[in-house]
Amino acid sequence: MAAVARRVSRLLFLCPVLSPRRADATIPSVAATLPTSLPTDAPPPPIRVRDDVPLETLDAARWDALAGRAPLLSHRFLAALHGTGCASRQTGWHPRYLTAWSGEALAGAMPLYEKSHSYGEYVFDWAWADAYRRHGRRYYPKLVGAIPFTPVAGPRIMGDAPGVKPALLDAAQAIVARGEASSLHVLFVADGDVAACRDAGMIARTGVQFHWHNDGYRDFDDFLSRFAHDKRKKVKQDRRRVREAGVTFRRVAGHELADGDLALFHRCYEATYRAHRSTPYLTRAFFERIAATMPEHLLLVIGTHDGRDVCAALDVFDAGTLWGRYWGTTAYIPGVHFETCYYQAIEFCIERGIRRFEGGAQGVHKLARGLTPVVTHSAHAIGDAAFAEAIAAYCSRERVDIAHTVDELDHSSPYKAEGA
Repeated sequence: MAAVARRVSRLLFLCPVLSPRRADATIPSVAATLPTSLPTDAPPPPIRVRDDVPLETLDAARWDALAGRAPLLSHRFLAALHGTGCASRQTGWHPRYLTAWSGEALAGAMPLYEKSHSYGEYVFDWAWADAYRRHGRRYYPKLVGAIPFTPVAGPRIMGDAPGVKPALLDAAQAIVARGEASSLHVLFVADGDVAACRDAGMIARTGVQFHWHNDGYRDFDDFLSRFAHDKRKKVKQDRRRVREAGVTFRRVAGHELADGDLALFHRCYEATYRAHRSTPYLTRAFFERIAATMPEHLLLVIGTHDGRDVCAALDVFDAGTLWGRYWGTTAYIPGVHFETCYYQAIEFCIERGIRRFEGGAQGVHKLARGLTPVVTHSAHAIGDAAFAEAIAAYCSRERVDIAHTVDELDHSSPYKAEGA
């Protein structure tokens, strides 16, 4: 086993980490007893974890409460992904949700998918899959606890009652132990759930995103006043170049979307995927559904050139955070991406008093636009012991590299040094 682990570890080092159940599921339900330290005459009923309750049958209000009312983990958002076929068996995102019950009450849940590929996850494990293949073993199917196509941190093991999170993680890992999946990957774990994953024996992995933080700015110029001179000049040049090209912008809240706005957005979205020789994950039907069911959380930024709409970005927001999610363009205009996706979003956050703007996965170029590095977390359970040993060693090395990267990025911040 040690020899296999050493070979796998070498493969993982050599392979670059590259930057789609039904209610009649046959897996038996898993039960765990709810521990309690509170002396009561009537102890709470035991926690039961079930795998046979589809999201669509669950009470939406109760789900949203467990999800902390996060828009991108809401019942409406996930149901739109499922109902329009974007996250389905056919696209390689087969829902196998786990739910935890205390008597008849929903006490917790875990959005879980059986995956036949690694697309749309943004925590890259292609090198791990390749190492499995080189050793004549199957990496797929695997289990992924995530919001499909959405690199946003948040609750993944939902439920705060004692014993609920361990029971859900035990149930998910039991599927791997039975050999029905090679591994379990819980992606973009909320900081508060990292300990639960560690206590369950999972391998910790870190990554980097770029977020903007609102320091009580009065307007965009006030925000730029915190930049060092050369960095401030670069952003102003970005914006001036777009204005001089004749591009103007309007921001449309979800309730104000006109009939053609979503058609325009989806046309731009598809065109950008095609330009990169790729296929879009999400359909027009999906965007139309969330526009109908959760318009209060949507912002559409539209750019117009020579009287014709040429680009658009669709963002999701709540009172505290705006998430930059989808964008596209039908015409190449220098600087239009930065304006559409970052500067317009930052202006909106300042106007609304929104405290944080998350710019999505990857993108060191975001640093120069005022978004600073933030460490993200994922957790992994690998069924094969030799591979688990090698992957744990790889992740340990990677965590050190990530820490050094964040430190270097912090020293490259566009903001003035304190006291400057």
